Amino acid sequence: MHDHNGSNDVDHSGDLNKVLLIGNPNVGKSALFGLLTGKYVTVSNYPGTTVEVTYANAVLNKTRSLVIDTPGVNSLVPMSEDERVTRDMLLSDRAGVIIQVADAKNLRRGLLITLQLAEMGVPFILDLNMDDEARSRGIAVDQEKLSELLGIEVVKTVATRKSGIDRLLKSITHPRTSAASVRYDDAIEAGVGDIVSLLPETNIARRALALMLLSGDESLKSWLHAHIPDHVIARIENIRQSIQARYHNSLGYLINQQRLRKADAILAQVLTLHEAGKGSQIAFYLGTWSMHPVYGLPILLAVLYLVYQFVGVLGAGNAVGFLEETVFGEYLNPWATKIVDFIFPVPFIRELLIGDYGLITMALTYAIAIVLPIVGFFFIAFGILEDSGYLPRLAVMVNKVFKLMGLNGKAVLPMVLGLGCDTMATLTTRILETKKERILVTLLLALGVPCSAQLGVILGMISGLSGLATTIWIGSVVLVMLGVGYIASKVVPGAPSDFVLELPPIRVPQLMNIVVKTLARVQWYLKEAVPLFILGTLILFVGHKIGALEYVQRITDPLVVGLLGLPSKAAEAFVIGFLRRDYGAAGLFVLAKNGMLDPIQIVVSLVVITLFVPCIANFFMMVKERGLKTALSMVAFIFPFAFAVGGVLNWILRTLKVAL
Repeated sequence: MHDHNGSNDVDHSGDLNKVLLIGNPNVGKSALFGLLTGKYVTVSNYPGTTVEVTYANAVLNKTRSLVIDTPGVNSLVPMSEDERVTRDMLLSDRAGVIIQVADAKNLRRGLLITLQLAEMGVPFILDLNMDDEARSRGIAVDQEKLSELLGIEVVKTVATRKSGIDRLLKSITHPRTSAASVRYDDAIEAGVGDIVSLLPETNIARRALALMLLSGDESLKSWLHAHIPDHVIARIENIRQSIQARYHNSLGYLINQQRLRKADAILAQVLTLHEAGKGSQIAFYLGTWSMHPVYGLPILLAVLYLVYQFVGVLGAGNAVGFLEETVFGEYLNPWATKIVDFIFPVPFIRELLIGDYGLITMALTYAIAIVLPIVGFFFIAFGILEDSGYLPRLAVMVNKVFKLMGLNGKAVLPMVLGLGCDTMATLTTRILETKKERILVTLLLALGVPCSAQLGVILGMISGLSGLATTIWIGSVVLVMLGVGYIASKVVPGAPSDFVLELPPIRVPQLMNIVVKTLARVQWYLKEAVPLFILGTLILFVGHKIGALEYVQRITDPLVVGLLGLPSKAAEAFVIGFLRRDYGAAGLFVLAKNGMLDPIQIVVSLVVITLFVPCIANFFMMVKERGLKTALSMVAFIFPFAFAVGGVLNWILRTLKVAL
């Protein structure tokens, strides 16, 4: 289990009251976490946002508390790694109070978790969040009646507007266990009774644990072996198999269906539907069209075009031009040169700071004047797409394409996250249900999904070329990923999981949410990426001083010059690309801006750098998530493959004399 702390001094001591946030994906847990703790967690309008457990201290009702934000779950019988993390927290550590955050406009799926928490016998509060969106859709929930049926406190909130938070805080002091219960078939109930008698006392009710075991929860094996003798485990399995033999469908399916019937019975008593507002109807149709295999394509193209104009033209063109040429070119770099010449007249130090590979004239110029504005504009665009609810609909639309690669549409979510940061996207592969899917997506992320910094620079380079050049770059990368994905799906053993994805509503992105997320991501860039730009420049400087850079250029000439048709100086970009792909892209950007690359060379170099080896941070995350052997195998494949694809593309474009 991993934890992401809102601060570096989170107190985990036992005297703190623990407040655990649990709920489906995309119900506002992270937004509520931010309100309770004052700590920012990336809030996104698609599943799989929170893949780590997030802790922060807070004072709630004058009581020191440890607030814990858990990954979004659709069931407490785990089907994925993030669901297992949440279930294990309930099993191993009793919380002072649990707040179940549910989507007020999609209460049915929330009630499935409510019933499971009731079976566990843990004290909790039900928070019906996004009540404003429910009302706009004509959905009204009788809060008092629901509280009566469940036997717990039910609160309505709108976390993004801080509505209902005061009542929620008051409810925290008096959590109750739910009186709601599900009566299962006689055979299942008999099996539950038999298994309960064999189980030790735990932090959750033994009945809930017995139902998990009957459902065939494989993730409980390690816990069982740690707490129960092997012969008892064998008896439990015999009980499960004997009951399963009575049914055609799996016990897990039957148990879930009976919970659903109970949830529907509750809904029938508390839910009232009215006519939805006009805005809600428009959003509904727009959301439906965006998933359509025909209508969805022009919507996708329109989205891509707007992102291209915003990031590639406005960000890479206007913003970069102003910062690089005016701010740095006319003011900062000349001032830095004068100051260094005055304070550090030593030639070595002068060259280190303001030379061709200077930490100021190259590293900071690249990081701040070239990459930062592009990345900043991309973060804004990405935040809008997140908050609008478009991304999961994209997953539905591309599901059939992903099936060709042994995946389903849910795999597009980590890949889209990879456009922000490949490292964190590799971590989010935990939301995928099978080992095969996690390996395939990790490979495709490392191979062909550029992070925001790299993508921003690429859009800046491609913006000055024709639409054909952009099409060739995108088409080459997409075809390669489809081909590699298809072949890898045949090589990697296993079967894909079923495609089940909850869709959030299409909604107007909230300005403050976009601003907060963008600022947080820019802060991450300044903290994490800029030091690597400085380190990369230092490596180039040292390499230049000892002659290693020129040596690498000479030995790579057959590849860079001969195979790819690029100038020898482009080798610098690929060398530093080992450290960070975005830095390598920035090096190519400068070459193109200085007129050292023709249109074909730009397209070829962009294809290669897009398909290049992942950055060091991503590689370490690959090792952490998939193991050293798998990570090394992926990198060993990607490096020569990227150059081979670039060589073939260069030959085709030159042979056909394509005018770009």
